[in-house]
Amino acid sequence: MRALVLHPDIQSDRTRREAGPALEEAVALAAALPDLEVVDAQVVRLPRAQPGLLFGSGKIEELHDLIEAMDIGLVLIDGPVTPVQQRNLEKEWGCKLLDRTGLILEIFADRAATREGVLQVELAALSYQRTRLVRAWTHLERQRGGLGFVGGPGETQIEADRRAIDEAVTRIRRQLKKVVKTRSLHRAARKKVPYPIVALVGYTNAGKSTLFNRLTGAEVMAKDMLFATLDPTMRAVTLPDGTEIILSDTVGFISDLPTQLVAAFRATLEEVLDADLIVHVRDISHPESAEQAQDVSAILGDLGVSETAPQIEVWNKLDRLDAAAREARQTEADRRSDVFATSALTGEGMDPMLAAVAEALSPPRHEATLTLAHTEGRKRAWLFERGVVEAEASGEEETVLSVRWTARQEKAFRAL
Repeated sequence: MRALVLHPDIQSDRTRREAGPALEEAVALAAALPDLEVVDAQVVRLPRAQPGLLFGSGKIEELHDLIEAMDIGLVLIDGPVTPVQQRNLEKEWGCKLLDRTGLILEIFADRAATREGVLQVELAALSYQRTRLVRAWTHLERQRGGLGFVGGPGETQIEADRRAIDEAVTRIRRQLKKVVKTRSLHRAARKKVPYPIVALVGYTNAGKSTLFNRLTGAEVMAKDMLFATLDPTMRAVTLPDGTEIILSDTVGFISDLPTQLVAAFRATLEEVLDADLIVHVRDISHPESAEQAQDVSAILGDLGVSETAPQIEVWNKLDRLDAAAREARQTEADRRSDVFATSALTGEGMDPMLAAVAEALSPPRHEATLTLAHTEGRKRAWLFERGVVEAEASGEEETVLSVRWTARQEKAFRAL
């Protein structure tokens, strides 16, 4: 389908983003949907939003001519559009229209892979649709199913549709409870594994999946595309110093993330809430990298992630910078202990970053002396595999080991 992308730059909106990068992001969002061809993209500057049609009459006429001339079947508006505005604009232009929330929901619906991901998207889509039923029926007096002799007119079409949506929401919530219960069992099982969890978070398209693939050798979808990853993927990774971790790749965040999706995907981001360390991956080559970082921090706050949770920043995509910009970023990162300049694509800067991850996860260690019977070879092997043995003395019937380990390792050993 041929699509037109419009970014309304509303002068009266004090929170508006810089128009150029915002339009680029909107086009990238559209490109994330299959079978969509963006044939034109424009910034439309407005003193203020018009209540009924968003744009002024002159602009609507101009865009109508463009839509007809270019045979456009879908208009994507990068911003919120009220149900009334959507209905009126579709009537004026004779084509379908999606606002930013609708577009993001379409992408999520196309990409969600796990059972919970699919259900969460359906739930978010239903709550979005419920507010837009005015589009479907302009004649609110239309009725059906009325038994006139017992109580007046029947229910309106809108009431029937709302009831159908509410019933679907109730059904999905019931299914989600079962899925979430299964996930909580898996999470409880993971907590018994004596490995810390490291969660990769960041703005969408920051390079998290490319970094994840480099560290794990996994084949996670990694494309120069917004929302390439939607469902969290977890893999075991051994760091260069021997520290074993579970690495989690998560859905990318985005500015103006629809409220329904923040709520709906909270469960999908549980790995972040449980993480021992959060690695915030930034696309340092993006002109709005700082603003994107603020959006990520705000969403982490909405999700209940404490600012005191251990975090490090990875300034990714160094390979996209020219020599002068690269040197400036590297110098800036070197001045800070919690920032590492890297390129997940080329591997540049990986070693210092991984060393910092290991150091951040390194809990206090204490010494202990263990006495094992010769028949307890499995326990002895476990200790050597984790590199905690400092010295060993073998007797006729037993082996005495001096170990230096963390409380987590000791707990795992006692559970053997």
